[in-house]
Amino acid sequence: MLPLRTRIFAFLQERLVKPPLNAEEMIALRAQREGFRTGPVTALLFGRPADVETKETYVDGRRFAIYTPPGVGDAAPVVINYHGGGWCLGTPEQSAWVSSHVAAETGSIVIAPSYRLAPEHPFPAAVEDAWSALEWVAKNAADLGGDPSRIAVMGDSAGGNLAAVVSLMARDAGGPAVRAQVLIYPAVEMYEKFPSEAANANGPVLTSTQMSTFGHLYMGDRYGDESWQASPLRAASHADLPPAHIITALHDPIRDHGTRYAEVLRAAGTPVSLVDYDTAFHGFMSLPGVAPAAQEALAGIVAFLR
Repeated sequence: MLPLRTRIFAFLQERLVKPPLNAEEMIALRAQREGFRTGPVTALLFGRPADVETKETYVDGRRFAIYTPPGVGDAAPVVINYHGGGWCLGTPEQSAWVSSHVAAETGSIVIAPSYRLAPEHPFPAAVEDAWSALEWVAKNAADLGGDPSRIAVMGDSAGGNLAAVVSLMARDAGGPAVRAQVLIYPAVEMYEKFPSEAANANGPVLTSTQMSTFGHLYMGDRYGDESWQASPLRAASHADLPPAHIITALHDPIRDHGTRYAEVLRAAGTPVSLVDYDTAFHGFMSLPGVAPAAQEALAGIVAFLR
């Protein structure tokens, strides 16, 4: 059963936030979400960031938030954290709690890039930006105090999709070298609906209907395209990929995405740790104030990256 605070949050969200059904409503929701994220209850819902240095830079018009722990050496590990939001919503700041705490607790430099959002910029714009971010980090890691030979990718939901995709792209391109991938309730299949989607069709934060809307807006005119860059589950091979830590939530419509991806990675010989949180829901890592499981999941991520 979901914790009481989670059920209260879901009850309020259902009544205060109208699910977007088209492009115009999706764009309008961005401002509403950002206002909510920066409002008076921010810390209660989204958690307090760790005490790390936070700065930003711009690369080809894309904004990168950079989290650097105190006392970092000249060759710290680097983690690239792609934010979620159905490829249509979100900013690096919505993952500030995870990014900053991973930086503080692993001694890593965490870089959270923005990327172009649909519907204005449909597939493959987000993939192109995610790949460009990886290339930029590999090229500039040393200047940031990082080690270009120790790069991990991480992402939640749509960001988990992008982290999985760039891991495949880096393997096929012969670099940049990715040492690990952290996939937090990743969306890895664009079209097929697995049993968890029926079981949690009206789950907190994400519903089956909303997932369909995100998919249609992200793919745009290319909806139906079976490219693995949209659906990394469909890649011809999942061999020779970096070890993966996959997080799923029992009350998540796309819970089975993570489970299926773990299965194909393991079948191809890629090491995988898969952890399911039975009191959690889609998006819970961005809402530690209403999801007690977030702290436990964070500890698991930190242990894996270390």
